[in-house]
Amino acid sequence: MSDHHHATEHDDAPHEGPIKNVKQLIAAVIFAFIVPIAVIVLLVSRVGADTRAGAGSDSLKPESVARRIQPVATVEVKDASDLASLKSGEQVFTAQCSACHTPGAAGAPKVGDNAAWAPRLAQGFDTLLNSALKGKGAMGPQGGGDFSDFEIARAVVFLGNKSGGKLAEPKAPAAPASAAN
Repeated sequence: MSDHHHATEHDDAPHEGPIKNVKQLIAAVIFAFIVPIAVIVLLVSRVGADTRAGAGSDSLKPESVARRIQPVATVEVKDASDLASLKSGEQVFTAQCSACHTPGAAGAPKVGDNAAWAPRLAQGFDTLLNSALKGKGAMGPQGGGDFSDFEIARAVVFLGNKSGGKLAEPKAPAAPASAAN
């Protein structure tokens, strides 16, 4: 065996890369740093943008924020001593009670059905008022309405008297004592 190497074409050719001169080397180094930095800057500016086009993009507008943080409920204090602003028994009955007590819906005794109301009226005004205020059977408290206890009492008297009862009109609530200075 001989020590003579067989020369091939590859051994004679110098190893060269894609960069042939100094200008190409400088351009490759600059692009290797500038292009990734430019891409990062564009991505950051896109992600950090305050305004975005498309559906749901109004979530930071004052109207949208106000709608999301609005109170669930409000409290309205009524002055029970102001009789002029209180509803009559007929007005409360028409507004709230007539929906079920006129047609007899959900087992409610019909207004004017003296036979259905006789055993209820025999229990007395206080029992009827308690049922109206707290609810009974399918009827919710106050029949689902938003009236004062005095107004509900007036409606109970109206309904009872229209159904064969002889209930006396409830007494108006006493005026709250004014604060003495």
